[in-house]
Amino acid sequence: MSLTAWPVQAPYPMMRHRRLRQAIWIRDLVAQSHLSPQNLIWPVFVVEGNRQEQPVVSLPGINRMSIDVLLKRAEEAHQLGINLIALFPVIDLALKTPDGREALRPDNLVCRAIQALKQNLPGLGVMADAALDPFTSHGHDGVLHEDGRILNDETVQILQQQALLQAQAGADVISPSDSMDGRIGAIRQILEEHGLTDKIILSYAVKYASGFFGPFRDAVGSSVSLGKAGKHTYQLDFRNSDEALREVAADLSEGADIVMVKPGMPYLDIVHRVKSAFGVPTFAYQVSGEYAMMKTAGLAGYLDYDMVMMESLMSFRRAGADAILTYAAVEIAKRLQKG
Repeated sequence: MSLTAWPVQAPYPMMRHRRLRQAIWIRDLVAQSHLSPQNLIWPVFVVEGNRQEQPVVSLPGINRMSIDVLLKRAEEAHQLGINLIALFPVIDLALKTPDGREALRPDNLVCRAIQALKQNLPGLGVMADAALDPFTSHGHDGVLHEDGRILNDETVQILQQQALLQAQAGADVISPSDSMDGRIGAIRQILEEHGLTDKIILSYAVKYASGFFGPFRDAVGSSVSLGKAGKHTYQLDFRNSDEALREVAADLSEGADIVMVKPGMPYLDIVHRVKSAFGVPTFAYQVSGEYAMMKTAGLAGYLDYDMVMMESLMSFRRAGADAILTYAAVEIAKRLQKG
């Protein structure tokens, strides 16, 4: 039977789904999810010194930067449409202590980086990580009891002071990533008491004890301190999802403005549940392990890095994430700018 003689039966010819896929202009017109540089947040690693750009071996294409270099790179990122960067310090081993007291020094690396960024790029949002793991000699996010337990309330008291210093230095967003109970309320309280009522709190409300964090720990130097120890007693169990909703509800009740899910792509179901349940600004973190897998596979020629990265970031948006922290922020912003 020839094609021209093939019987045409309704409703099939009236349901040709490919009509809306036949050209890029129509695909763009009917696309349900969109990605722009304004949806991207760039995590950066800052080190002491001048003219320093130190490659992170486990994160190809990512460098630790001294403040002077960071200013240049941050300006370039802002010109590309990225409106918020997240600071993570690389602290000298000699300054690390069991209680992370360097975090409470007003002129520490983080505070100086915040001040420099706000003085030179006042229109760029700066997010500061409220956590102790870059500062502690043991690599944990809190103060350790002699029996190895993380002391929750004692840690929260330190986080309060750390967040206050960061806010006073000029940070626009305070992002507690420590997973201690009650730290959002404590930080909100101290910010209010000091008249810092406009400071945004972005809570890492849903942070799973994950194996995807490895390259990040290499970048900030906490992997050396932490060794093979885990953070399972304070970060979420990856088998659970209802627990994530309880964490979000608690942090919102304590004064968080934005909540975050971390890691990202392995937890898209959580992103969707959080956004659907609460309807609040919901961010996701495409963490170091996610980025490293795609980047190294792309460099090896195993896959098309640009394509899979765009797929990955769009999956966050499709799941309900309003913004994404990603180490690919600058390169993706460049690609989006080209169209």
